[in-house]
Amino acid sequence: MSRIPLILTREHPCSYLENERAQSLFVHPAFKIDASHYGQLIKQGFRRSGDEVYAPHCARCSACIPTRLVVADFKPNKKQRRCLKKNLNTQAILKPADFCQTHFDMYKHYQTVRHKNGLMMHFSPDDYIHFLTSSWCDTRFVEFSINNEIAAIAVIDLLDDAWSAVYTFFEPKFSSYSLGVFAILWEIEQAKLEQKEFLYLGYWIKNCNKMAYKNDYQPIQLLIDNQWTGNTNFSLNE
Repeated sequence: MSRIPLILTREHPCSYLENERAQSLFVHPAFKIDASHYGQLIKQGFRRSGDEVYAPHCARCSACIPTRLVVADFKPNKKQRRCLKKNLNTQAILKPADFCQTHFDMYKHYQTVRHKNGLMMHFSPDDYIHFLTSSWCDTRFVEFSINNEIAAIAVIDLLDDAWSAVYTFFEPKFSSYSLGVFAILWEIEQAKLEQKEFLYLGYWIKNCNKMAYKNDYQPIQLLIDNQWTGNTNFSLNE
């Protein structure tokens, strides 16, 4: 891989853990990144937000652990099988990552109900689309519908050997369908059908409830000391 220039941010309050200070490494904005570069960087623990590619690099904390799932080895647990059964009639359509007012209205409602104190609740249409998509990555929206009504949107990046789960939001009135879980289960199955090896799930943080769900998808791999764990019996609860 070509040499990629990185910049280190100043310390700032951590978004996930109280009383912690965070820093991140970012790919320098002058570098013309493409999907091939990103495919290599994600293997090294980087993620993207819009066009920006970053990785946690905190001086006194290593709580953010990159995770990925070997899709061919995944077996749903009892809770996930119930979710699949509940969503037998949920329809999924893969769409281009274009702005849609209906999607944006649902996103705003989701943020208001589920994350009312978050900065993303105040996103404009431009903020929203620039956060979810990028100018250089092959990103798609998965539109989930229940009874002919759009119920959820999952955002995924398509890479050479993997899919990366970027973000999911849903209409709160459909919360009983566990659409966040169903979206990941759908992504696992579709990545498998596309003969991809991995589904990247972002960072797991042990003491952050909203990031702890990755433990439900086994066997999980973690990037620790620059090595992906291959122990299929490894549990994030250990």
